[in-house]
Amino acid sequence: MHKPKKKDAAMLKKNDPAMICCGRPVTHQEIKEVQETVSLFSNLSLHELTETICEHMDWRRASGSNKFDACLKMLEKLEVEGLVHLPEKKTQAKSKKAKIVLTSRTEPEPVINNIVGDFNDINVDLVIDKENITLWNEYMARYHYLGFSKPFGYVMRYFIKNDHKILGCLLFSGAAKSMRTRDEWIGWTQNQRLRNLAWIINNTRFLIFPWVNIKNLASHTLGKVSRRLRDDWQEKWGFQPVLMETFVDPKLYHGTCYRASNWDYIGMTTGQGLPRKGKTYKTSPKKIFMKPLVKDFHKILCSENLTGKVADE
Repeated sequence: MHKPKKKDAAMLKKNDPAMICCGRPVTHQEIKEVQETVSLFSNLSLHELTETICEHMDWRRASGSNKFDACLKMLEKLEVEGLVHLPEKKTQAKSKKAKIVLTSRTEPEPVINNIVGDFNDINVDLVIDKENITLWNEYMARYHYLGFSKPFGYVMRYFIKNDHKILGCLLFSGAAKSMRTRDEWIGWTQNQRLRNLAWIINNTRFLIFPWVNIKNLASHTLGKVSRRLRDDWQEKWGFQPVLMETFVDPKLYHGTCYRASNWDYIGMTTGQGLPRKGKTYKTSPKKIFMKPLVKDFHKILCSENLTGKVADE
């Protein structure tokens, strides 16, 4: 039996995964290079150092930007193991929540029981400019039962319109980090989930104004937005999601519009929040609905080499 030469064995060890962080294997060679970078750039702040190491490791989100949080977790783990010594974290003052000011623009309007023309005249329009984002936020704060909270990460807002009249609002953002029912339904491993989660998006908010009473509007809107969302996401974030999820509170809604739009009901959430050090919270169990955007979403999400936007040189 052929035995590898010492040089070959050493090369194999250098390229073997020494650890897995947020779904990414980190080799012995990469850890050595991280140690050299930390030593060489000892005058950098922790933020600058993390960004630099992200660049060196080509560790990126699906959108092409540096995967900062994952890289920082790796550095902190290496520090705990005594392999690097990091600069101290700078404490940041908590930013005050911007208060939503309710104006006459979002006051209730006369009841609408029908639409001009037919459903072909219903549009879902992207909300991009600052003025319309402010208006969208105000509508959400005023009429959604959960109110308004500032979304973060990957976000896409829409207005539901008939001609120039706004009938409601939609919000899509990043998926829940971990959810047993969903993850078993997809069939991916923990590392695949950590690496490929960005390709699932969540319909975080869906609001049709209380004075709008148009039969089948909700299901029609969901169908219409699902046909354009992948291209919109590609345009803004540089990659195309393959699956949508949403949660429905059974105490308030049945999820009829999601069923009518061919979303799959797959079970209930546990009502337990994601475990975090020193923090626990509970909420009521919600219905989970999923909507594939491509046929082979299982295969894509379980891929070992799924890549998003390539960063500009």
